[in-house]
Amino acid sequence: MAELRPQHRYSYRDDPSVPDFEDGGPIAVMDGECTLCSWGARMIARLDRTAAFRICPLQSATGTALARHYGLDPGDPETWLLLDEGQAWSGMDAIIRIGQRLGGVGRLASGMRVLPRPAREWVYRRIARNRYRLGRSDMCALPDPALRARLLQ
Repeated sequence: MAELRPQHRYSYRDDPSVPDFEDGGPIAVMDGECTLCSWGARMIARLDRTAAFRICPLQSATGTALARHYGLDPGDPETWLLLDEGQAWSGMDAIIRIGQRLGGVGRLASGMRVLPRPAREWVYRRIARNRYRLGRSDMCALPDPALRARLLQ
């Protein structure tokens, strides 16, 4: 798995290749064609009672530019990114942070912290590399109103 390129907080604001976007809350950049990621986006929309999270499909201009800014390959199935307060996380670390931020049942994801980081990332890579076996979907095609309100293109 590619490691995030170290950057200072909000470094993407200074990158001319990253389109301007509203970054006042956490942003999950994920595969918009993956059934598992689409389910994850809907869960974020359902569990985020404060409506703070935005969802950005990796295939969008913004998602692709953000991935590249942090040294990630937008075509790599392991690419998944969380931006929160201008800082970036990827892989299982991103999922754990989202779960903690959502609270409630979302905190179940933080149970992965019992595993050492290499083991967590191994699990993440196995899931990421096989995610299309569950099928494909288009998160942006006909999203429910809760998800549509959070989509960042």
